[in-house]
Amino acid sequence: MKIAILSRNTRLYSTKRLVEAARVRGHVVRVLDPLRCYVRIAPGAVAIRYNGKEVRDIDAVIPRIGTSSTFYGTAVLRQLEMMGVYTPNSSDAVLRARDKLRSLQILASRGIDMPVTVFGDNPDDSADVLALLGEPPHVIKLNEGTQGAGVVLAEKRSASQSVIEAFRGLYANFLVQEFIAEAKGCDLRCLVVGKQVVAAMQREASPGEFRANLHRGGTAVAVALSAEERRIAVRAAAALGLGIAGVDLLRSRRGPLLLEVNASPGLEGIEAATGVDVAGAIVELLQSRLRCR
Repeated sequence: MKIAILSRNTRLYSTKRLVEAARVRGHVVRVLDPLRCYVRIAPGAVAIRYNGKEVRDIDAVIPRIGTSSTFYGTAVLRQLEMMGVYTPNSSDAVLRARDKLRSLQILASRGIDMPVTVFGDNPDDSADVLALLGEPPHVIKLNEGTQGAGVVLAEKRSASQSVIEAFRGLYANFLVQEFIAEAKGCDLRCLVVGKQVVAAMQREASPGEFRANLHRGGTAVAVALSAEERRIAVRAAAALGLGIAGVDLLRSRRGPLLLEVNASPGLEGIEAATGVDVAGAIVELLQSRLRCR
Protein backbone atom coordinates (compact mmCIF):
# COMPACT_ATOMS: atom_id res chain seq x y z
CA MET A 1 0.00 0.00 0.00
CA LYS A 2 1.23 3.50 -0.85
CA ILE A 3 0.35 6.04 1.83
CA ALA A 4 0.67 9.82 1.76
CA ILE A 5 0.68 11.92 4.94
CA LEU A 6 -0.29 15.56 4.55
CA SER A 7 1.90 17.34 7.10
CA ARG A 8 3.83 20.61 7.18
CA ASN A 9 6.68 19.14 9.22
CA THR A 10 8.31 15.71 8.92
CA ARG A 11 9.92 16.17 12.35
CA LEU A 12 6.66 16.33 14.28
CA TYR A 13 6.16 13.39 16.63
CA SER A 14 2.80 12.38 15.15
CA THR A 15 4.11 12.49 11.59
CA LYS A 16 7.22 10.47 12.46
CA ARG A 17 5.18 7.85 14.30
CA LEU A 18 2.78 7.40 11.39
CA VAL A 19 5.68 7.00 8.98
CA GLU A 20 7.31 4.47 11.29
CA ALA A 21 4.09 2.49 11.82
CA ALA A 22 3.44 2.33 8.07
CA ARG A 23 6.95 1.20 7.20
CA VAL A 24 7.02 -1.44 9.94
CA ARG A 25 3.93 -2.94 8.29
CA GLY A 26 5.61 -3.01 4.90
CA HIS A 27 3.95 0.01 3.29
CA VAL A 28 5.49 2.76 1.20
CA VAL A 29 4.88 6.14 2.81
CA ARG A 30 5.55 9.70 1.71
CA VAL A 31 5.09 12.96 3.61
CA LEU A 32 3.70 15.83 1.54
CA ASP A 33 3.63 19.43 2.74
CA PRO A 34 0.13 20.48 1.59
CA LEU A 35 1.29 24.04 0.99
CA ARG A 36 3.86 22.77 -1.50
CA CYS A 37 1.24 20.84 -3.48
CA TYR A 38 -0.42 22.46 -6.49
CA VAL A 39 -3.35 21.17 -8.44
CA ARG A 40 -4.78 21.00 -11.93
CA ILE A 41 -8.57 21.01 -12.18
CA ALA A 42 -10.26 19.95 -15.40
CA PRO A 43 -13.07 17.51 -16.29
CA GLY A 44 -11.64 14.00 -16.16
CA ALA A 45 -8.09 15.29 -15.71
CA VAL A 46 -7.54 16.31 -12.11
CA ALA A 47 -3.93 16.10 -10.94
CA ILE A 48 -1.56 17.10 -8.15
CA ARG A 49 2.09 18.04 -8.51
CA TYR A 50 4.71 18.28 -5.78
CA ASN A 51 8.23 19.64 -6.26
CA GLY A 52 7.75 19.55 -10.01
CA LYS A 53 6.58 15.94 -10.19
CA GLU A 54 3.11 14.47 -10.48
CA VAL A 55 1.71 12.73 -7.42
CA ARG A 56 0.23 9.42 -8.53
CA ASP A 57 -0.52 5.86 -7.45
CA ILE A 58 -1.42 6.86 -3.88
CA ASP A 59 -3.77 4.37 -2.18
CA ALA A 60 -4.54 6.26 1.02
CA VAL A 61 -3.85 9.63 2.62
CA ILE A 62 -3.73 10.60 6.31
CA PRO A 63 -4.42 14.34 6.70
CA ARG A 64 -2.51 16.16 9.44
CA ILE A 65 -3.76 19.64 8.58
CA GLY A 66 -3.09 22.46 11.04
CA THR A 67 -5.50 25.33 11.68
CA SER A 68 -3.29 27.85 9.86
CA SER A 69 -3.48 25.83 6.63
CA THR A 70 -7.09 24.63 6.82
CA PHE A 71 -8.28 26.21 3.57
CA TYR A 72 -5.38 25.16 1.37
CA GLY A 73 -4.84 21.81 3.12
CA THR A 74 -8.44 20.70 2.70
CA ALA A 75 -8.37 21.81 -0.95
CA VAL A 76 -5.40 19.48 -1.55
CA LEU A 77 -7.13 16.69 0.37
CA ARG A 78 -10.28 17.21 -1.72
CA GLN A 79 -8.20 16.92 -4.89
CA LEU A 80 -6.80 13.57 -3.69
CA GLU A 81 -10.34 12.39 -2.96
CA MET A 82 -11.33 13.36 -6.53
CA MET A 83 -8.45 11.17 -7.73
CA GLY A 84 -9.94 8.18 -5.90
CA VAL A 85 -7.53 8.18 -2.95
CA TYR A 86 -9.01 6.81 0.31
CA THR A 87 -8.88 8.94 3.44
CA PRO A 88 -10.37 8.19 6.88
CA ASN A 89 -11.00 11.92 7.38
CA SER A 90 -12.53 13.57 4.31
CA SER A 91 -12.00 17.23 3.51
CA ASP A 92 -15.61 17.99 4.46
CA ALA A 93 -15.25 16.15 7.78
CA VAL A 94 -12.09 18.10 8.63
CA LEU A 95 -13.89 21.38 7.87
CA ARG A 96 -16.87 20.34 10.02
CA ALA A 97 -14.63 19.55 12.99
CA ARG A 98 -12.47 22.65 12.58
CA ASP A 99 -15.53 24.93 12.91
CA LYS A 100 -16.49 24.58 16.60
CA LEU A 101 -19.90 26.20 16.15
CA ARG A 102 -20.85 24.00 13.21
CA SER A 103 -19.62 20.83 14.90
CA LEU A 104 -21.54 21.57 18.11
CA GLN A 105 -24.71 22.23 16.13
CA ILE A 106 -24.33 18.88 14.35
CA LEU A 107 -23.59 17.01 17.58
CA ALA A 108 -26.47 18.65 19.46
CA SER A 109 -28.83 17.62 16.65
CA ARG A 110 -27.73 14.02 17.31
CA GLY A 111 -28.67 14.31 20.98
CA ILE A 112 -25.11 14.33 22.33
CA ASP A 113 -24.98 16.25 25.62
CA MET A 114 -22.51 19.12 25.99
CA PRO A 115 -21.97 22.29 28.04
CA VAL A 116 -24.64 24.86 27.21
CA THR A 117 -23.24 27.09 24.46
CA VAL A 118 -24.40 30.47 23.15
CA PHE A 119 -23.40 32.48 20.10
CA GLY A 120 -24.33 36.00 19.04
CA ASP A 121 -22.88 38.74 16.89
CA ASN A 122 -24.60 42.06 17.69
CA PRO A 123 -23.20 44.00 20.69
CA ASP A 124 -26.73 45.12 21.58
CA ASP A 125 -27.63 41.49 22.29
CA SER A 126 -24.70 40.61 24.58
CA ALA A 127 -26.66 40.90 27.83
CA ASP A 128 -29.46 38.68 26.56
CA VAL A 129 -26.99 36.19 25.06
CA LEU A 130 -25.31 35.82 28.47
CA ALA A 131 -28.72 35.56 30.13
CA LEU A 132 -29.41 32.49 27.93
CA LEU A 133 -26.27 30.92 29.36
CA GLY A 134 -26.82 31.62 33.04
CA GLU A 135 -24.60 32.86 35.82
CA PRO A 136 -20.80 32.99 35.47
CA PRO A 137 -18.14 31.66 35.37
CA HIS A 138 -18.28 31.52 31.57
CA VAL A 139 -15.79 30.00 29.14
CA ILE A 140 -15.23 32.14 26.03
CA LYS A 141 -13.40 30.53 23.14
CA LEU A 142 -12.45 31.38 19.60
CA ASN A 143 -14.41 29.38 17.05
CA GLU A 144 -11.30 28.02 15.34
CA GLY A 145 -8.79 28.01 18.19
CA THR A 146 -6.70 24.94 19.02
CA GLN A 147 -4.53 23.54 21.85
CA GLY A 148 -6.27 25.85 24.33
CA ALA A 149 -5.33 29.05 22.50
CA GLY A 150 -8.05 31.68 22.47
CA VAL A 151 -9.90 30.19 25.46
CA VAL A 152 -10.66 32.50 28.39
CA LEU A 153 -12.37 31.87 31.74
CA ALA A 154 -14.46 34.85 32.88
CA GLU A 155 -15.50 34.59 36.53
CA LYS A 156 -17.82 37.63 36.56
CA ARG A 157 -20.46 38.83 34.13
CA SER A 158 -18.58 42.10 33.66
CA ALA A 159 -15.46 40.11 32.72
CA SER A 160 -17.48 38.09 30.22
CA GLN A 161 -18.74 41.26 28.59
CA SER A 162 -15.21 42.73 28.47
CA VAL A 163 -13.75 39.64 26.80
CA ILE A 164 -16.65 39.53 24.33
CA GLU A 165 -16.08 43.18 23.45
CA ALA A 166 -12.35 42.50 22.95
CA PHE A 167 -13.00 39.53 20.65
CA ARG A 168 -15.55 41.54 18.68
CA GLY A 169 -13.01 44.33 18.34
CA LEU A 170 -10.73 41.79 16.64
CA TYR A 171 -13.58 40.70 14.33
CA ALA A 172 -13.18 37.18 15.74
CA ASN A 173 -15.92 34.55 15.84
CA PHE A 174 -16.31 33.06 19.30
CA LEU A 175 -18.56 30.93 21.49
CA VAL A 176 -19.53 31.28 25.14
CA GLN A 177 -20.07 28.14 27.24
CA GLU A 178 -21.07 27.25 30.75
CA PHE A 179 -18.17 26.38 33.06
CA ILE A 180 -18.32 22.84 34.46
CA ALA A 181 -16.82 23.42 37.90
CA GLU A 182 -17.09 19.80 39.07
CA ALA A 183 -14.66 18.71 36.33
CA LYS A 184 -11.98 20.42 38.47
CA GLY A 185 -9.73 21.30 35.55
CA CYS A 186 -9.73 17.75 34.15
CA ASP A 187 -10.97 16.40 30.84
CA LEU A 188 -10.82 13.11 28.95
CA ARG A 189 -9.14 12.73 25.56
CA CYS A 190 -10.56 9.72 23.71
CA LEU A 191 -8.70 8.62 20.58
CA VAL A 192 -11.23 7.14 18.17
CA VAL A 193 -9.96 5.04 15.27
CA GLY A 194 -12.65 3.50 13.08
CA LYS A 195 -15.55 2.59 15.32
CA GLN A 196 -13.73 2.17 18.61
CA VAL A 197 -11.79 4.09 21.24
CA VAL A 198 -8.25 2.72 21.02
CA ALA A 199 -6.78 4.84 23.83
CA ALA A 200 -7.93 7.31 26.46
CA MET A 201 -6.23 9.61 28.93
CA GLN A 202 -7.30 12.03 31.62
CA ARG A 203 -5.67 15.43 31.35
CA GLU A 204 -5.36 17.68 34.39
CA ALA A 205 -4.65 21.39 34.26
CA SER A 206 -1.55 22.78 35.95
CA PRO A 207 -2.05 24.78 39.19
CA GLY A 208 -3.78 28.10 38.55
CA GLU A 209 -4.86 27.03 35.06
CA PHE A 210 -8.29 25.75 33.95
CA ARG A 211 -7.28 24.42 30.52
CA ALA A 212 -6.12 20.81 30.64
CA ASN A 213 -4.29 20.87 27.28
CA LEU A 214 -0.82 19.33 27.47
CA HIS A 215 0.49 22.29 25.44
CA ARG A 216 -0.64 24.46 28.38
CA GLY A 217 1.36 22.51 30.94
CA GLY A 218 -1.31 19.94 31.79
CA THR A 219 -0.44 16.40 32.84
CA ALA A 220 -1.96 13.16 31.57
CA VAL A 221 -2.52 9.62 32.80
CA ALA A 222 -4.25 6.62 31.24
CA VAL A 223 -7.90 6.33 32.24
CA ALA A 224 -10.58 3.67 32.08
CA LEU A 225 -13.69 4.98 30.34
CA SER A 226 -17.24 4.02 31.15
CA ALA A 227 -19.34 2.34 28.48
CA GLU A 228 -21.31 5.60 28.09
CA GLU A 229 -18.15 7.66 27.60
CA ARG A 230 -16.94 5.25 24.91
CA ARG A 231 -20.33 5.33 23.21
CA ILE A 232 -20.42 9.14 23.12
CA ALA A 233 -16.87 9.40 21.75
CA VAL A 234 -17.59 6.97 18.91
CA ARG A 235 -20.95 8.61 18.12
CA ALA A 236 -19.38 12.09 18.04
CA ALA A 237 -16.64 11.05 15.60
CA ALA A 238 -19.17 9.28 13.37
CA ALA A 239 -21.56 12.26 13.42
CA LEU A 240 -18.83 14.46 11.94
CA GLY A 241 -17.73 11.77 9.48
CA LEU A 242 -14.30 11.26 11.07
CA GLY A 243 -12.55 7.89 11.00
CA ILE A 244 -9.76 9.29 13.20
CA ALA A 245 -10.62 11.77 15.95
CA GLY A 246 -9.60 13.08 19.31
CA VAL A 247 -12.84 13.48 21.27
CA ASP A 248 -12.69 15.55 24.46
CA LEU A 249 -15.20 14.88 27.24
CA LEU A 250 -15.91 16.31 30.68
CA ARG A 251 -17.24 14.34 33.64
CA SER A 252 -20.14 16.25 35.16
CA ARG A 253 -22.99 15.70 37.60
CA ARG A 254 -25.33 15.12 34.66
CA GLY A 255 -23.03 12.61 33.00
CA PRO A 256 -20.37 12.83 30.28
CA LEU A 257 -20.39 16.09 28.33
CA LEU A 258 -18.78 16.54 24.93
CA LEU A 259 -16.30 19.41 24.84
CA GLU A 260 -15.01 19.24 21.27
CA VAL A 261 -13.77 16.96 18.50
CA ASN A 262 -10.33 17.25 16.92
CA ALA A 263 -9.73 15.98 13.38
CA SER A 264 -5.91 15.96 13.70
CA PRO A 265 -5.27 14.77 17.26
CA GLY A 266 -1.68 14.70 18.46
CA LEU A 267 -0.29 11.26 19.24
CA GLU A 268 2.64 12.06 21.53
CA GLY A 269 0.76 12.71 24.75
CA ILE A 270 -1.70 9.84 24.47
CA GLU A 271 0.88 7.27 23.38
CA ALA A 272 3.15 8.28 26.28
CA ALA A 273 0.33 8.20 28.83
CA THR A 274 -1.24 4.92 27.71
CA GLY A 275 1.52 2.96 26.00
CA VAL A 276 -0.89 2.23 23.13
CA ASP A 277 0.43 2.11 19.55
CA VAL A 278 -2.12 4.59 18.22
CA ALA A 279 -0.16 5.19 15.02
CA GLY A 280 -0.25 1.46 14.34
CA ALA A 281 -4.00 1.37 14.88
CA ILE A 282 -4.43 4.17 12.33
CA VAL A 283 -2.37 2.34 9.70
CA GLU A 284 -4.31 -0.87 10.37
CA LEU A 285 -7.55 1.06 9.83
CA LEU A 286 -6.29 2.05 6.37
CA GLN A 287 -5.40 -1.57 5.65
CA SER A 288 -8.85 -2.86 6.62
CA ARG A 289 -10.75 -0.10 4.77
CA LEU A 290 -8.78 -0.64 1.57
CA ARG A 291 -9.39 -4.38 1.74
CA CYS A 292 -13.13 -3.65 1.98
CA ARG A 293 -12.92 -1.37 -1.06
